This record gives sequence, structure tokens and C-alpha cells, in this order.
Amino acid sequence: MDHYEQIRQNILNHYQNHHLNRPFIVAIDGLSGAGKTTFVNQLKSELDTILVIHIDDHIVERKKRYETGHEQWYEYYQLQWDTVFLEEQLYKKIHQNERQLYLPFYDKDCDTCTYRTIHLSPYPIVIIEGVFLLREEWENYYDYIVFLDCPKEIRYERVLQRDTYIGTITERLKKYQERYWAAEDYYVNKQSPLKIAHSIFKS
Repeated sequence: MDHYEQIRQNILNHYQNHHLNRPFIVAIDGLSGAGKTTFVNQLKSELDTILVIHIDDHIVERKKRYETGHEQWYEYYQLQWDTVFLEEQLYKKIHQNERQLYLPFYDKDCDTCTYRTIHLSPYPIVIIEGVFLLREEWENYYDYIVFLDCPKEIRYERVLQRDTYIGTITERLKKYQERYWAAEDYYVNKQSPLKIAHSIFKS
């Protein structure tokens, strides 16, 4: 059994022992470029019982997270999401066994948020995918946590080649150094996700 298959089986085993009257909540956490989307897509293709929620679908408008007077890494870590709102309207609602969620979806092209309904029924497993999922506001809501651990050099190469929308390679490097990687370092040092996770997937 390969490592991915072992983690998939671990998720299912824990789900089978889940007897609470609400969906089983799985976090797929990892830093930028770790391969979270690929990992989740594979799970989704093999399990028809899961609903996937991408935390990046629910970020706030640009004016709330850029040019705020804070350092860039702080804007990314603390202001990219309304963490209190998501705790109340996403995490707590699932724990309360609500049948549907009403959440804002961010449109990057228009820089606007539009509210849509997410139907939880009939999915017994909800997978939440994204970065910084184990921050202190959210870490206690998960039933099973997977952290994707990928070497820094590989992750850096992936994102710098991927995110051409930022600009030239020099502009991409500068933004990642000042905003994204600095926030990720803060998260790893503050929350120790590798220690919290139930499973670590070497991607």
C-alpha cells in the first residue's frame, strides 16, 4: 500500500468510527505549491461521498487585504480571510449539522464577493482544503488532519513558475518573499502544523 492509499484508508477508517450527528470534517493543509489541489482531486475522483470546500474561494475583497498599513505577510495571514466569520458560518454550522451553508465566493476578475449556497446533504464527509487551516481559530473543528509536506525548493519553483499573473520572475520572487513565504514561516513557527496533523503526506 503506497502512502497516498494509506492516508485515504486512514480517513475512511476514522470516518467509520465517527458517530456524531454531523459530517466528518477532514482538513487538507499545506503551504503554497505543496500539491493540495492534486491530492484533493484524487480523493474526490475515488470517493463519491465527499464535498470539497476550498478555503481560497472565500477570501475577502482586495481593499481589505492590501495597502492596509500592515506588513504584507500580516495582510496575507490575518486579513486574507475573515476568520471569525468563517468560524461562525462555516465551521460551527457544520458542527451544528446544518443542511446548507451560505458563504461568499470571491471573484478575482471582478474583485467582488457573491453569496452562494453550499448544500451539505447528502455528503457524510466534508473536506476543507487550503493553507493555514490549522490556525488557532479553526484547528479544533477537524476530525482528521492531513498536512502535505513538500521540500521548500520544489514548492518555491512550482509557485514561481505558476503565478505568472503577478508579473516578471523578479516581481513574483519579491511578492512571495515579502508576503506569502513570510506568512508561511510565521504559521509554521506559531502553529506547528506538522505536530498537529494526524497524517503527513510527503508530496
